[in-house]
Amino acid sequence: MGTYLFISGQEIFFVMLVVLLLFGADKIPDIAKGMAKGMRDFRKATDEIKREIETSTKDIRDEMSDIQNSITKDVNEFTDNIQSEIDDATEPIKKDLEDMSKNIEKDVDEINQSYSD
Repeated sequence: MGTYLFISGQEIFFVMLVVLLLFGADKIPDIAKGMAKGMRDFRKATDEIKREIETSTKDIRDEMSDIQNSITKDVNEFTDNIQSEIDDATEPIKKDLEDMSKNIEKDVDEINQSYSD
């Protein structure tokens, strides 16, 4: 028969024989029904506890989600403001560098023109 939960087939047979002798053939179905009812009640109770925990923590999870969304929104606004300020501060510098680059190119072209003539 093999091993089931560290009990061999011979041990299971022996236990079943002892149960049969102790309770009799007419009581075994009642015992099985009682055990099945107990397991069903236990499963129902655990499902009810799970459902209770889910409903009671739903409000907390919703609040945490709202807080997370709020923080994400604030961080995004803050980074957008910083990026905007950086762009505003660097725009004149970029423009000055472009102007200087054009002037240097113009000067180099004039120098090249004067040497080529």
